[in-house]
Amino acid sequence: MTFSGKSSLMYIDGEWRTTKSGETFERRSPFDDSVVAVHQNGDGDDAEEAIAAARRAFDSGPWRRLPMSERRDVLCRAAALLREANGDLVRILSAEVGQPNRGEALMAANYLEYYAHLAFDLRDEALASQTPDAVGIIASEPVGVVGVITAWNGPMAQTAWKVGPAMAVGCSVVTKPSHLTSTAVLELARIFDEAGVPPGVFNVVTSDREGGAVVGQVISASHDVDAITFTGSTATGRKIAAAATGNLKRVLLELGGKSPNIIFADAPSLDDAARGAYNGVTLLAGQACQSGTRLFVQESVHDAVVERLTEIFRTEPKLGNPLDPTTTIGPLVTAAQQSRVLSYIESGRAQGRVAVGGGAPSDPALAKGHFVQPTVLCDVPTDNRAVREEIFGPVIAVIPFSDADDAIRMANDTEYGLASGVWTSSLDTALRCSKEIRAGTVYVNTYRNSGLFTMPFGGYKGSGLGRELGREGLEEFLEKKSIHIKLGPVFARDRARLNG
Repeated sequence: MTFSGKSSLMYIDGEWRTTKSGETFERRSPFDDSVVAVHQNGDGDDAEEAIAAARRAFDSGPWRRLPMSERRDVLCRAAALLREANGDLVRILSAEVGQPNRGEALMAANYLEYYAHLAFDLRDEALASQTPDAVGIIASEPVGVVGVITAWNGPMAQTAWKVGPAMAVGCSVVTKPSHLTSTAVLELARIFDEAGVPPGVFNVVTSDREGGAVVGQVISASHDVDAITFTGSTATGRKIAAAATGNLKRVLLELGGKSPNIIFADAPSLDDAARGAYNGVTLLAGQACQSGTRLFVQESVHDAVVERLTEIFRTEPKLGNPLDPTTTIGPLVTAAQQSRVLSYIESGRAQGRVAVGGGAPSDPALAKGHFVQPTVLCDVPTDNRAVREEIFGPVIAVIPFSDADDAIRMANDTEYGLASGVWTSSLDTALRCSKEIRAGTVYVNTYRNSGLFTMPFGGYKGSGLGRELGREGLEEFLEKKSIHIKLGPVFARDRARLNG
């Protein structure tokens, strides 16, 4: 059961187009290597056309000049269309990403709706009392043309939480989706078109791996792009930031992570903590920047947690076709990623031990897919590459610690600072760890499933710049303008009278 492949076009200036070169590329299923899509292989010239369309749309088009209520209504229509198309989008997302992806389109709809209403409620500030003959207005205005470069592991949700706030405040957008998962973003373009987004406001340039680097660099370096938002690796984020310095454009980067998840002996439930650790590293088969891949467990409960964790990792995963409703974990996104993850497991095995998992599954039904068994590593030194580097696979390393000082020190011993978790019944311990761990997100007695979907998200250190989601995610696409208004002679005369 695979999603049937189809040819697609790029979306530029409200039109569906082929590339100037006429070249295309295939996306093959990570599960069985069948062709799931054929995309246009765009290049720098196509990117320039999309940028020009977005520039025209922002400078002279109607979108940013519409009443906020009309932009809100268009984005809410798009959200409704996403929900209507959810069945088809589930199949597209699962086929291309390779993982069960049953809620992402609905998540994208929620983000569009949230930002549509949040932008409608934007309020400027006024300074009316500093002096009697002047009023100051602090106005918020859209930053302009926004370049959006998304990763493959959550293509529709990532795009929605970037373009939702940008478009809601009046920006226009040029999007370069991952070459591995372009169909979902093109479907979003179709939905925006149907919802009434004007030409040039949302543009999509697709390209293969090599061409994608070219397109991304053109967007990042363009003087006609006012801001760039990127999700992906830290190495690529640095290149984008360097390219963006030409016109000092605003840069928003959501990058890698090597997140610590800390279980104290007084955790409310060791069963819940072990299951939280499992969920924190198996979503999208661990191909998520927030994955809690370093599990620190207090020494007195270390063995008990490892026992629970091993049982969960052995019995819970159901590897299979991502389109099968019984599957919980699908194949990794590419053969290269599978090889990379297996090499990390071997590195951990060489210096420690594998408690469960440890390789590709032996089931012949899975032989064509890029599968890796969910794996627990134990007794691995903290300088091992499986502990130091981002793996992007379903692999967790369990590391014992003595006390809170020890846990915090090891948690912060990383170039990253994206997410973290703390399991404890002590409010003091929870707050102390939350204050001292250098990460943009701290989960307490949960990991990634608190239900709070509008909290700001971003990282410290090598995990990025800026914040997405929440009100902070909207502010990233706004410029502040100070307007000084000197009042007329009547006010000056009244002031003179008051001064005697």
